[in-house]
Amino acid sequence: MEAMVKKYQLKFKRVKEEMDRWDDIQARLISQFRNASSIIGRLQLLEEPKNYGSLKNVDNIKDGILTKQMESLQTIMLSMNRTLEELSSVVFSLSKTHRDAKQQVKGGSIQASVKQLTNRIGIKPSLADCLEGLRLLHEMYQSEYLLKSSVISALSTLALKPSVKDLNDLEQLLVDQPNIRKEEVQTIYDIIFAEEIC
Repeated sequence: MEAMVKKYQLKFKRVKEEMDRWDDIQARLISQFRNASSIIGRLQLLEEPKNYGSLKNVDNIKDGILTKQMESLQTIMLSMNRTLEELSSVVFSLSKTHRDAKQQVKGGSIQASVKQLTNRIGIKPSLADCLEGLRLLHEMYQSEYLLKSSVISALSTLALKPSVKDLNDLEQLLVDQPNIRKEEVQTIYDIIFAEEIC
């Protein structure tokens, strides 16, 4: 059983690293979103010739600026898609860790009995608690990834018909991470990732 616990501890450290990586990627995605949002917000202003002042007499100024802004927006959108792929890899890693942990309990060389799975010593969590925590973390991050993908898709459609309110609402949704409740993750973290685990 001690060997199984050591294997679990390694899995938990890997999960913690993935959660930290998620936070870094999330910060980058928000920055990219804000940059794209700024460009989308400017597009309507750039359509109006009166906003060019004395530059309106320069040949093709409006078309040139609009083209550059659209190219920048396209570059940012491609970057956001790559960032979403990185978030997806975190979700995949969490899924794999949970799946491997279940397999380790069910089909490993040392099979745990139901009693061993649910056995607690003092305040330490049981192996069943650890498995449930891994499952919950995977589900939360997977739901959040799907939400973020939807937000980025919605941003693409807003480029055609920008609305400041919609842009602000989407940004707030992206920043809030409503499917990952920090206090819930912290509770799972406290249960699963404590040094004295299992």
